[in-house]
Amino acid sequence: MARTENQADQSSKAEEIVVFDNLRESVCGECAAEIGRGDLLRVENERALCMTCADLAHLAFLPSGDAALTRRSTKYSTLRVVVVRFSRSRGRYERQGVLVEEPALERAERECLADADARERARERRAEREAAIDLTYRAEFARHVRELYPGCPADEAVAIAEHACRKYSGRVGRTAEAKRFDPEALGLAVRAHVRHVHTTYDTLLMSGMERGVARARVAAQIERILGTWSA
Repeated sequence: MARTENQADQSSKAEEIVVFDNLRESVCGECAAEIGRGDLLRVENERALCMTCADLAHLAFLPSGDAALTRRSTKYSTLRVVVVRFSRSRGRYERQGVLVEEPALERAERECLADADARERARERRAEREAAIDLTYRAEFARHVRELYPGCPADEAVAIAEHACRKYSGRVGRTAEAKRFDPEALGLAVRAHVRHVHTTYDTLLMSGMERGVARARVAAQIERILGTWSA
């Protein structure tokens, strides 16, 4: 990685997780997927990681500009990530916004929406979210999840499909393997959901624990849940 990105990572507050708005073509150091210009990447042990491999792809981006919404969203989100971009004209990294959990963002929006204009913003956001999801593909993906994991609750299968299959997200559901409903790709989506929703993984990351250590800490719990769902 470029020296400037490492410097920015080191100079960030210890409690902050930082990702970069990528300015040049790169490759993920774990899965070898291309990370294009404008995509987000995480620098970990001097390697570039795509958002999926960095376990951050489930988060929603909130641009800078609305102080109240940002303050409330980060308050309610267990896992919070700062997004920065390097400004060549100013020679420094500048904050672009934050990544937060979608339920936290939705809760913050509800608190900020107090009049008709604000409610219209909420309706537009919901419409945009639905437009970003191929409903037919999502239903098929959820059905295949239930076939692979019969014990997975139906509402959770839908939630897994929504997260994994969102258009332009770069998540596992948009890969060629997932579109063929490959069991390995489906399993990755289910495992990621269990990790973030049913374990303390996000809390461990927020406490400063390294990703590999945090994954090892919750591995047994994930396997127990998957074992139940497989029955």
